Amino acid sequence: METLTIKKEKATAKEDTAKQVSGSVAVLEAFLAEGVEVIFGYPGGAIMPIYDALYDYNEKLKHILVRHEQGAIHAAQGFARASGKTGVVFATSGPGATNLVTGLADAMIDSTPVVCITGQVFAHLLGTDAFQETDVINITTPVTKWNYQVTDATEIPEVLAKAFYIAGSGRPGPVLIDITKNAQLQLFGYAGYKKCEYIRSYRPKPNVRKEYVEQAAKLINEAERPFVIFGQGVILGKAEDEFKAFIEKAGLPAAWTIMGMSAIPTDHPLAVGMLGMHGNYGPNVLTNECDVLIAVGMRFDDRVTGRLDKYAKQAKVIHLDIDPSEIDKNVKSTVPVWGDCKETLPMLTELVQKKEHKAWLQRFYEYQEKENLKVIQDELNPKGEVMTMGEVIKALNELTKGEAIVVTDVGQHQMVACRYAQFQRSKSNVTSGGLGTMGFALPAAIGAAFGDSSRTTVAIIGDGGFQMTLQELGTIMQFKPDVKIIILNNQFLGMVRQWQQLFHEKRYSFVDITSPDFVQVAKGFGIPGKSISKREDLVASLSGLLNSKGSYLLEIMVGKENNVFPMVPQGRGVAEIILSKDEL
Repeated sequence: METLTIKKEKATAKEDTAKQVSGSVAVLEAFLAEGVEVIFGYPGGAIMPIYDALYDYNEKLKHILVRHEQGAIHAAQGFARASGKTGVVFATSGPGATNLVTGLADAMIDSTPVVCITGQVFAHLLGTDAFQETDVINITTPVTKWNYQVTDATEIPEVLAKAFYIAGSGRPGPVLIDITKNAQLQLFGYAGYKKCEYIRSYRPKPNVRKEYVEQAAKLINEAERPFVIFGQGVILGKAEDEFKAFIEKAGLPAAWTIMGMSAIPTDHPLAVGMLGMHGNYGPNVLTNECDVLIAVGMRFDDRVTGRLDKYAKQAKVIHLDIDPSEIDKNVKSTVPVWGDCKETLPMLTELVQKKEHKAWLQRFYEYQEKENLKVIQDELNPKGEVMTMGEVIKALNELTKGEAIVVTDVGQHQMVACRYAQFQRSKSNVTSGGLGTMGFALPAAIGAAFGDSSRTTVAIIGDGGFQMTLQELGTIMQFKPDVKIIILNNQFLGMVRQWQQLFHEKRYSFVDITSPDFVQVAKGFGIPGKSISKREDLVASLSGLLNSKGSYLLEIMVGKENNVFPMVPQGRGVAEIILSKDEL
């Protein structure tokens, strides 16, 4: 009993000597300890105590006031994707929190590390339908890697340490921490912040099984037609150098998913293009002719595989992934290689034989030439008077030399940009892949510009997607990130229109979109701009955009009914890819 009393006295003394801080201050101290530099957010009643504390942290933490909470989380995604760090978001309760849901879903499916802090009503009001109360935990459970509600300030340091650890480790993803207003105001004995490095129930990286690596190497060494397909896992794992060493030693043709683009330079001799519905001809067709298919850090999305019952049935499949749940989910693997590819790729490289598969690689070049003749030449060097999206990307490539960060929205312009953009550096292609969120690009470009201010950030957006989040021009006006905005305006919701033309007898149902004068809209936000429709103005206008001081908007009028080819029609296999509508 005496020993117990002494222990209690010591604990009480420790609490007395600990610094008394509010829960709100504890949140901001956690950010500083985690190296947070930028916060994207929007204040409101339930998160007001945190914003009050932030007033004293202005010199330590940069807060960007967005114009809509969806803009905040997309900006945090862009920041994370360009910087390789975790993005951070503030939002209030109720509508503030629910406005994050689209971005959370986007970050979840694209494995983007984001920590969102939402305010919540006082704990004693939970469940009473109080003003701006929403059950944000149950709403966001399906679209977060982890979420948690804090009702007591003493939990904040440990919970936020877990939040950053979970968001950024293993397969990254979004985390949401909901903090009641009483916990934000509550004073407690703050003993400091300790980063989290272990959670008993959470294994971010599976143990690598050496025997599977050996089996994979044996298959690769015996292969006559090996083919590598890689995704964003290479970038998230910071394994670009390891991946490059692997394919170069074994002489492996490699194609990227839309999210894996820029992991290696697009002009690398072994880079054979993009996979998927609007990917390159050769990689899609030859997926069904390779004898060993090596998938690295990708999840066999339906836009990559087409019909699964027609996908790579002849091949032995090696699947390298950090997330065991992805292996065998869509495509059955012959050899599963669980683990972080930064660890597994060097192990595999050590065991594979140095080879060149010249005849096999030549097959890709032959298909590329066929695609050049039937699609690419007309897109990049059109003979008609109307400009194409492809020639805009070609001119942009020549001016940026593949060094820019290109942020794309969703639609035809996205597919064209990802088909033709050239990159020399990793983390250069920022797009909404799995969710396909229109309105993503403008706020994501703002975040990317803050994430890596040493590079030029170019946002390529369609006329439809731009109108979904154009209010974020106000964020640019106030905080002045350097964002070069290109609107490729075809006066249609282009991707839907293409499908309606090809598969619905040209019954154009509500895809003819009327737009405002984008240049005048930008001018209202203090952003200079220009609109062009003639080819002879293209290069000079793009140069003016890139050389402008600060943000700039360039609207380029392109063909109204141009289509994106090649294309794998829905319900077909990847080898049934078509080069024109005449092949339907």
